[in-house]
This record gives sequence, structure tokens and C-alpha cells, in this order.
Amino acid sequence: MILEKINALKEEINSISAADKQAVEDLRIKYLSKKGFISQLMVDFRSVPAEMKREIGQKINELKNLATDKINSLKESFAESADSEIENLDLTRTATPYELGTRHPLSIVKNEMLDIFASMGFTIAEGPEIEDDWHVFESLNFPPDHPARDMQDTFFISRNPVDILLRTHTSSVQTRVMEKTEPPIRIVCPGRVYRNEAISARAHCFFHQVEGLYIDRNVSFSDLKQVLLGFAQRMFGPETNIRLRPSYFPFTEPSAEMDISCDICGGKGCAFCKGTGWVEILGCGMVDPNVLKACGIDPEIYSGYAFGMGIERITNLKYKVKDLRMFSENDSRFLREFESAR
Repeated sequence: MILEKINALKEEINSISAADKQAVEDLRIKYLSKKGFISQLMVDFRSVPAEMKREIGQKINELKNLATDKINSLKESFAESADSEIENLDLTRTATPYELGTRHPLSIVKNEMLDIFASMGFTIAEGPEIEDDWHVFESLNFPPDHPARDMQDTFFISRNPVDILLRTHTSSVQTRVMEKTEPPIRIVCPGRVYRNEAISARAHCFFHQVEGLYIDRNVSFSDLKQVLLGFAQRMFGPETNIRLRPSYFPFTEPSAEMDISCDICGGKGCAFCKGTGWVEILGCGMVDPNVLKACGIDPEIYSGYAFGMGIERITNLKYKVKDLRMFSENDSRFLREFESAR
């Protein structure tokens, strides 16, 4: 009777297979655990006649070894499969899938602005965001008591032996280029800038600018006006008009602020333009001779113009985004609104 059980289990074990690791563990419990089939044979072994115990004992041990080898073989096959999966695992992938947004609206607008100026012959120049006082203020004709030097406007990193700060405008890139480059110079300077301001829907402690500079012989204010008109009409539409209002900047003389005709009401007046028909977009002017001198350029030979505008400001006008904070919140729902933007 016991020999029949042993032979039946031997045939059964020889034919076992498993679909996964759990199935292998179930087979181990079925045949090799304390309550498994082979352990039950040891209970029956007690009633085997003495003259047959040696033979039956050997067969039970052989059956146990067979079951152990078979189950270990199945375990190894699944271990090799797991190792193969690990080898093919891409560790750079996120643990859970994330929804993707699209290009950031500031990047879309910045690239469009740079493309427009590139078509006019401007090249891109970049510089450090951590700057010294000379390049941010002194070389640009800021007097020592100018409010922009005050701690309430500027993030200073250290004050000794020289003032080191986060740049408040990308004009510092212009001075670096003027120091090292012989005119003619025709550049645009995009980048992030920092000012110590309270964060609100209309202001932030960091934002982005594109500033332009052109220096050559016989550069006039009419050259500046024509470049800015061409930019405005390509950015906001061919029907766009501009106006220049007198203003003051330490680094330009004469200086002006430029408005464009409101593209919502067509210049007739609405809530967006506060009834004036005009919307301010940038500051500009002729480079002050003192700035040219500070950067090693002879103002008797060369003249030039400069302009600067906030990328957030242009993006607000183009896409009617009312809250500046949305640009830095990294909300994929907001970004997906610009999927169709070019």
C-alpha cells in the first residue's frame, strides 16, 4: 500500500509545473511541509514490517530528494526571470506616471521675441545672474544714492569687500559685452532677474527680461523707433500702433516708455487699457555717453540705443494671463492651455 503511494507521488512530482513564484510555494507546502504528502508517508512508515523498513525508508528519502530538487529548480527559473526584468528596468523612470504639460508660456513668448529680433540682425548674449555692483549699477550711471541701490529693491549677497548681488536687470550683460567687444554691437539679452518685492498677482521677486542694445556710428532715435514698431507689429499684429512717452532712466538719455494700442478695443478704450486705448510694454532710450565711457567706448565716435521689457508683461498681453504667480506654480493644467501655441 505504501509503495503504491510512493510511486504515485513520484509520477506526480515528475510532472509538476508552476506559473509563478506563489505556485512554487504552494507546491512546497503540498509535498514538503510538516503536513505535506511526504510527511504523511512517515506516519504510514511506522506500520511497515521490520523487514521492509530499510527498502521503504530509502524510497521515501529518494522521493523527498526528488521533490526538493524539482521545487528548487522551479524557484531558480523564476529567480532568473526576475533578474532579467531587473536588468531591463529603466531606473530613470518615475515610480508612478506623471501627466505631462507642454512648453511653458514664458518660453513660447521668449523664443518668439528672440526670433523677431534675430531677423533684425540681433544676436543673443547671456551673463551671470549673480553679479557685482559695477556691472549692475555703477557702469550704468546709477548715482550712489539711487533708490535701486537700496536693500528694499535689491537682493544683496555680500557687501564686503565689494557688493555682490542678484542682478536686478539684464543690462549687466550689456555692460559685459561693451567692455569686451568693439562696436558695432547688436545684441538682445534674455534672462531671469530678481527684485525684493512683495509677491502678488501683479509682482514677483523674480521675473524675466529681454533687453536690447545697438551701438554703432550715427545711430539715432528714429532707428530705435523703427525697430520697436517692427517688433510690436510682428508680436501683436500688423495693425498695432505705438507711442513713445518721455521718461527717465539713469543709463539712457533721452529716455522713453513705449505703449502699444490696445488689441482688445483697438485703441477705443476698455477696462484692460483703463480707458486710454494704450498699454505700456517697455522702456527705451539712447545710451547715455557716461555708460559708453565707463565701458571703454568713445561717445564722440559711437552712439547707440537700448530697450528692455519683461517677458511676463508681453505674455500677459498676448495670452491675457491675469496672475503672475501662475507662471511659477508649475500647474500642468495651466500649461496644457498653451498646447496649441506655436
